[in-house]
Amino acid sequence: MAHHSYDLAILGSGSAAFAAAIAAREQGARVVMIERGTVGGTCVNIGCVPSKLLLRAAETFYHASHHPYGGVETRAMGVDLAALVTQKDRLTTAMRREKYTDLIDEYGWELVRGEARFVDEATVVVGEQTIRAGAYLVATGARPAVSAIPGLEEAGYLTSTTAMEIERLPASIAIIGAGYIALEQGQIFRHLGSEVTIMQRGPRLLPRYEPEVTDAVSQMLARLGTRVLTSTHVQRVERTEHGRRLIIWRDGREETLGAEEILAATGRQPNVEALDLAKAGVELDRRGAPVIDDQLRTTNPRIFAAGDVTLAPQFVYVAAYEGKLAAANALNDAGKTLDLTAVPSVIFTEPQVAAVGLTRAQAEAAGYVVQSATLPVTAVARAQVNFAREGVFTLVADAATGRLLGAQVVAENAGDVIYAATLAVKYRLTIEDLRESFAPYLTMAEGLKLGAIAFERDVAKLSCCA
Repeated sequence: MAHHSYDLAILGSGSAAFAAAIAAREQGARVVMIERGTVGGTCVNIGCVPSKLLLRAAETFYHASHHPYGGVETRAMGVDLAALVTQKDRLTTAMRREKYTDLIDEYGWELVRGEARFVDEATVVVGEQTIRAGAYLVATGARPAVSAIPGLEEAGYLTSTTAMEIERLPASIAIIGAGYIALEQGQIFRHLGSEVTIMQRGPRLLPRYEPEVTDAVSQMLARLGTRVLTSTHVQRVERTEHGRRLIIWRDGREETLGAEEILAATGRQPNVEALDLAKAGVELDRRGAPVIDDQLRTTNPRIFAAGDVTLAPQFVYVAAYEGKLAAANALNDAGKTLDLTAVPSVIFTEPQVAAVGLTRAQAEAAGYVVQSATLPVTAVARAQVNFAREGVFTLVADAATGRLLGAQVVAENAGDVIYAATLAVKYRLTIEDLRESFAPYLTMAEGLKLGAIAFERDVAKLSCCA
């Protein structure tokens, strides 16, 4: 690589990009990072960090006037959304500096500002600057994908990004889509007081989760007064004097739905259009993402791709993992292969929804003889203390070996609980291992042990910690 200006050129500056740059610099590689916009990528700027702040703030407001404890009088005074958005922006600015921009000088790579595009298989130009590197990493992330619905563009809509920027609470909001972004954003607005309608094209909410999870989440949404419309197709949208009108097809007939605002939450698409990847010999799949092998190498052997641009699981920890793996393979031909068999996911509603590993259907499709157990959250003492009624623990195991194959949890702090299940899945622990471990009492994590016990007996007939 001595004849190149850099050993590794990284396009993008999010989690995958920074993980790759840090790993490359730690082995002495010459690194350049190219960014056309704000350093830090989705998570810190417009994703994880700001959305979780708003979710927590909305929960705090809601619980001021909705809690189960007798003799405790509280009330919610009101919401100044502009002040909340300002606080959110301050936090993201601070974290962007601490976790991203300050690290560039700390590790010593070059940052080039501007739009990068390939001019051939080994060269990138940024404005007037030409960059040649021994290897390249495409880590340009993804953005909200908006369905082509007649009238939507003219009527105006919010995305997961712009919904966190508005400074006045809408009286009502209709959400097109019912995935994790739709559920989280919907809960923010519902907890703050907006009327919320969520529209799902398929017949079941969260179809990739266990049916028990769907039931628990549906109960939570019903309690909050969030309207969920399944088997719903939005045919067109119109602007009205008071907001928007959606003409939808549902249950075999046309209906009309009014809302002040519309939030489009129908997935994400990779940021690749400006890169001219075709000139670099990089093929795209039907979704528009770079075609990659299990080492994250594209169809051009010197170009790798990592993070959200690959449309892998859209989690910052997956992006960081992929960035480090790509750097090792790009610089050292390390031959490291992608392993996403134990990736946890969390939907930060209240209660949270967390999962890792295989569902029953996935395990059976993979050839396992499956056994499973389902434990209602009310069987967990922590939930009883919290007066929590909605939730479930579902564990899936290999009947032949007892090895835990997957877990799904709907409960308060499920995102924390799922880490223990992630370790169990990753390191091939068994249901017996979970049963024989110590679980701290009066925590939600005890639900994993109780769920393991539920494979062989009725937990309701046991004393505490028996």
